[in-house]
Amino acid sequence: MDEATPRHVGLPVRADGRRSHEHLLAAAQATFADQGTDASLREVARRAGVSIATLYRHFPTREALLEALLRHGFDTLRARAAELLTAADPGQALVVWIGELAAASTRYDGLPASVLRALHDPGSSLHHSCDGLRTAAADLLARAQRSGAIRADLDPGELIATAYAMAWAARQAGRTLDTGDRLLTLLVEGLAARPQPAV
Repeated sequence: MDEATPRHVGLPVRADGRRSHEHLLAAAQATFADQGTDASLREVARRAGVSIATLYRHFPTREALLEALLRHGFDTLRARAAELLTAADPGQALVVWIGELAAASTRYDGLPASVLRALHDPGSSLHHSCDGLRTAAADLLARAQRSGAIRADLDPGELIATAYAMAWAARQAGRTLDTGDRLLTLLVEGLAARPQPAV
């Protein structure tokens, strides 16, 4: 047996592993869309055509599976926040981003709760990605507050919690969020800075 043989034998295993990984993500996407983020992981494994042990080899926890599933969307939201930091109107930039965050959060039933739990749990596999969203929100919020467009007593955690509450309400009502949605309009009005009364 020459030196090339072990490498050749190992390649299909890695390819099988990649396929299992991709099947699991596709199955999780479909299962969470149907049943929410608290859906049975055994159901995810069944749809992927693998054992539950295989699922746990790839994703040791539900949060690890969610993180892999949501990573691209979170990366997109962080990149969008960086882009909006150069917008001419800081207040409107924040409103646009919060609307996009809330809209993305209606994708799966239970997603807002999963993200909010992870934000407060540094041990969660989802925490790092979620904390990146909080940092993005903090940068946009600070700029909008400095401009005087957004109330000064709001912190990034409250802002994200409010956006996710709006996403939850929209999901329960079976509606999508867009820039003309009344829920978003009400949120924007609540975020706006108010003139201080004359003393």
